[in-house]
Amino acid sequence: MSDTPNPLAAPVSADLPDWRSQPRAFLQALFRVAVHSAQPLHTLAPHLPAPPPGRTVVIGAGKAGGAMAQAVEALWPADAPLSGLVVTRYGHVPPRPAGLAQRIEVVEAAHPVPDAAGLQAAERILQSVQGLGPDDLVLCLISGGGSALLTLPAEGLSLADKQRINRQLLESGAGIAEMNCVRKHLSRIKGGRLAAACAPARVVTLTISDVPGDDPSVIASGPTVADPGTCEEALRILQRYGIEVPDSVRQQLQSGALETPKPGDARLAGHAVHMIATPQQSLQAAARAAQACGIDAHILSDEMEGESREVGRVHAALARAVALRGQPFARPCVILSGGETTVTVRARAEGAPRGRGGRAGEFCLGLAQGLQGVADVWGLAADTDGIDGVEDNAGAFVAPDTLARAAAAQRALADHLDRNDAYGYFEALGDLVVTGPTHTNVNDFRALLIL
Repeated sequence: MSDTPNPLAAPVSADLPDWRSQPRAFLQALFRVAVHSAQPLHTLAPHLPAPPPGRTVVIGAGKAGGAMAQAVEALWPADAPLSGLVVTRYGHVPPRPAGLAQRIEVVEAAHPVPDAAGLQAAERILQSVQGLGPDDLVLCLISGGGSALLTLPAEGLSLADKQRINRQLLESGAGIAEMNCVRKHLSRIKGGRLAAACAPARVVTLTISDVPGDDPSVIASGPTVADPGTCEEALRILQRYGIEVPDSVRQQLQSGALETPKPGDARLAGHAVHMIATPQQSLQAAARAAQACGIDAHILSDEMEGESREVGRVHAALARAVALRGQPFARPCVILSGGETTVTVRARAEGAPRGRGGRAGEFCLGLAQGLQGVADVWGLAADTDGIDGVEDNAGAFVAPDTLARAAAAQRALADHLDRNDAYGYFEALGDLVVTGPTHTNVNDFRALLIL
């Protein structure tokens, strides 16, 4: 979509690096294939509705928001009215292709902890859909990250409250569905409320999934999708993870005053949701690319959840079984998986440096620990948006000599795990995967190569 595209968004050659002699380059190429298959310009066209008799207003939020907006601008008829506002993460607006007129405003805000820019964008988006009629169309572009980017606190909550709650949720080990259940009920725009505000206009939501199970009500906390969750569930999650909210908000949750629009709500009738890219589709694209290179590929699941380090250890046990016993898969092979793991941030001693890293890096720490240097096994884990947590890397590599090189560099893996410092560990080894923003997001990508 750009005359200076991100290399991961560029077409991938049919001739991938040789997996026998260049295992690291081969794994990186599979990651490129997965990301390329989820680019909005490649996936959006079949789901784009026809222009309506009235206005078309484009709204949206997410890490892929800028690329999705450009795809709509490129595909929408030049003579059909089009306007709108989309919010994406800082640094995630792709370069604009020469000759492509901008008709959709794209603004930037903070992720994963919301900021004032995201609050202002949410207010403007909500205002932009006021007063629409039945002949108008609202085209909503949703991708992962939208929960933080589209923040509009419920009555009784300040932005500072939302920031604290969001930060505590991120560090608690809560799953994405749990986090988003809370976010929906503490918002004036999420959990179907934005769609209700668009009535009586028709709403078509185009979504890139970054959640296990591809549930559109979970992606970006489902601003245009009816919410089956309840205030009672949100309260239980807050209690489970020891997260405090102001008394007035707790009372509203207890009374049901903060309940979201439910399935069957008349204000959402006739709306449509189209999934334009999913984790499974990206894993399948990577598997096909591997098979075309003459090596078997196996997809474990696109819905893996749990503590990142533990998921890494489970993958290590599987890889060891293949490498040492030829079970359950024959070697050589590639093993692929996706989903969204979590990191529970450990308490640290007073004055100790805060660890750096995200889910993919912590998975790789667990993987390296579990593999224990077994020969002929390489691994890559990366976030498909190009950013692992809040650092500048997408993920990391693991090789048969990872532990040996770390020992030579006086890096103790257990110490880095204790501090949730995957970034520092793999940076010292030169094993970070750095891509920059990819302008899409189908969540975690993991690949193991067993020769």
